[in-house]
Amino acid sequence: MNIICCIKQVPDTADLKIDPETNVVIRSGVESIVNPFDLVTVEASLSLKDTYGPTVTVISIGPQQAEQVLKSLLRLRTVL
Repeated sequence: MNIICCIKQVPDTADLKIDPETNVVIRSGVESIVNPFDLVTVEASLSLKDTYGPTVTVISIGPQQAEQVLKSLLRLRTVL
């Protein structure tokens, strides 16, 4: 069995700023994090891996910083 988790980067809401004229999120200078709901999916997939042994693959698209987000998920396994 193979499990594929699609993750998305979202702006960290702790640093979220809105342009008052356009009501659009200002992303410059705001750190991107893994969507918290996607993180739950990754955690559940890793739990299934421990029980049943499937391969877990995490994918994402985005700018160069997406690679850093994926690497942070590799480190996550040592925490869970």
